[in-house]
Amino acid sequence: MSCIRFNTPAQRAQLAALAPSMLTPEEAAAQHPAPPVTDSKIRRLRLLAADADPKIREAAASSYHVPTELYGVLAHDADEGVRACVARNTTTPCDVLRELADDASATVRGWVAVNYFVPADVMDRLADDEDPTVRGLVAWKSSLADDAQAESQAEAFAR
Repeated sequence: MSCIRFNTPAQRAQLAALAPSMLTPEEAAAQHPAPPVTDSKIRRLRLLAADADPKIREAAASSYHVPTELYGVLAHDADEGVRACVARNTTTPCDVLRELADDASATVRGWVAVNYFVPADVMDRLADDEDPTVRGLVAWKSSLADDAQAESQAEAFAR
């Protein structure tokens, strides 16, 4: 007995007709909404941020729902991984990103450089960073912005 299955054209047509349609990311998100952020979730995040295990604090620092005052606390954490999670979190306030741009760790500064919402003045500072990897990340991100701008200009010109 063979494990290969050959479908007839009629079977293939029926399978195609019954196949689910592909959803856009927006449609999929609408069908599976995230639960609301409650006071108990915020309390749990506060507890996670104060945990002795740095990996647990990293989980808190990665959350989009961390209370604003906790970003500053986590940005001064002794563990580099926690500070890196704060630096790459897109909901981190700009003032905290400005502080992290002066972090002793090149890894943290690199995550600040690639954060989509980092202020322009911070990017200018990081462009002159002592670490070549940080400078390279700034140049890479700048080239992405340049490419996007050139692409949008080309589209506008084509119209």
